[in-house]
Amino acid sequence: MSRQVVRSSKFRHVFGQPAKADQCYEDVRVSQTTWDSGFCAVNPKFVALICEASGGGAFLVLPLGKTGRVDKNAPTVCGHTAPVLDIAWCPHNDNVIASGSEDCTVMVWEIPDGGLTLPLREPVVTLEGHTKRVGIVAWHPTAQNVLLSAGCDNVILVWDVGTGAAVLTLGSDVHPDTIYSVDWSRDGALICTSCRDKRVRIIEPRKGTVVAEKDRPHEGTRPVRAVFVSDGKILTTGFSRMSERQVALWDTGDSSIRYFEITSEAPYLHYLSMFSSKESQRGMGYMPKRGLEVNKCEIARFYKLHERRCEPIAMTVPRKSDLFQEDLYPPTAGPDAALTAEEWLGGRDAGPLLISLKDGYVPPKSRELRVNRGLDTGRRKTAPEASGTHGSDAIPRLEEEMKKLQATVQELQKRVERLEETVQAK
Repeated sequence: MSRQVVRSSKFRHVFGQPAKADQCYEDVRVSQTTWDSGFCAVNPKFVALICEASGGGAFLVLPLGKTGRVDKNAPTVCGHTAPVLDIAWCPHNDNVIASGSEDCTVMVWEIPDGGLTLPLREPVVTLEGHTKRVGIVAWHPTAQNVLLSAGCDNVILVWDVGTGAAVLTLGSDVHPDTIYSVDWSRDGALICTSCRDKRVRIIEPRKGTVVAEKDRPHEGTRPVRAVFVSDGKILTTGFSRMSERQVALWDTGDSSIRYFEITSEAPYLHYLSMFSSKESQRGMGYMPKRGLEVNKCEIARFYKLHERRCEPIAMTVPRKSDLFQEDLYPPTAGPDAALTAEEWLGGRDAGPLLISLKDGYVPPKSRELRVNRGLDTGRRKTAPEASGTHGSDAIPRLEEEMKKLQATVQELQKRVERLEETVQAK
């Protein structure tokens, strides 16, 4: 009789632990918009939730520790004129978040430390270029101020947020139908996309070329998602012809979270276990590795959206020792960018700058998002007092920039005069 050998795995006994009621975010009006989005974004400072709003689009931003019942009059980020469809925190600045909306714009916001005290209506920069609603926003993992957006016009735009300009365009000739998902590779050299035409593509965005594609990775008619995982492999989630889930890390119509381990040897993907609850999720946010509690052996944390509640769920590997578990926490991506936008656009690639979690992670102080406002032609003209945080110092900054510009012009005039005198003397 042959004996089955159980594969050894450090994650084999991982389990999910929902947060207690007082550690949840209660009475939030999660958006009911029909869109395949997570509706939630998390970082080590804040949790952001797309919420219902009358007369436009809005999302809540709450300090991570501000749990419990959320005041119905809590200030929101509310500059969009139509529902917000997707939000994403900047990986290099925990106070900066981008949003895409049905109003066809992408907006980038700066959240003050401690959260909002007044409604935030004026973004740092408004990015206009799509002709239909914007359903996906994704920051470059290693290049500073590089943001990707995908719209229902079947166009992907890559923006330099520092100048407010679209620097790369992947038109409808690349994606002939609705784009379901977009994901950057670890070093940001490539993106992978899934599309309604039932193809998954790997694209070099700076060249605008499709380097590889897979037709019908799943036979079902429901949307497919694709992400990069370790060693440049692609993981897709989808359904069979009988609507059976073939590979699923999570799904918005399910009440389960399945977790897998990805290894470098065949068969590469190994099912570990499943966390189940009675209530299905409306959406989901994911904490970056640097925001986890290493002293509790927490390897992942999900923020599960219910109809009116956000519930943190910690995934933990039980260990007897209180010492730092190096096998669970290899060096992970830190908050500093490896490249500038100009370097990445110039052809350079770099992996993320790694940090150790041995002594825990302390979020840095707020970093100012620098934007060349002179090139931000699409920026909203709003009353200074309406912004809640930015309006009071906008005019002095503009006046200072004008003075610098005038000084530059005067210096150029002097140089021209000196050149004319030299020419006349000869």
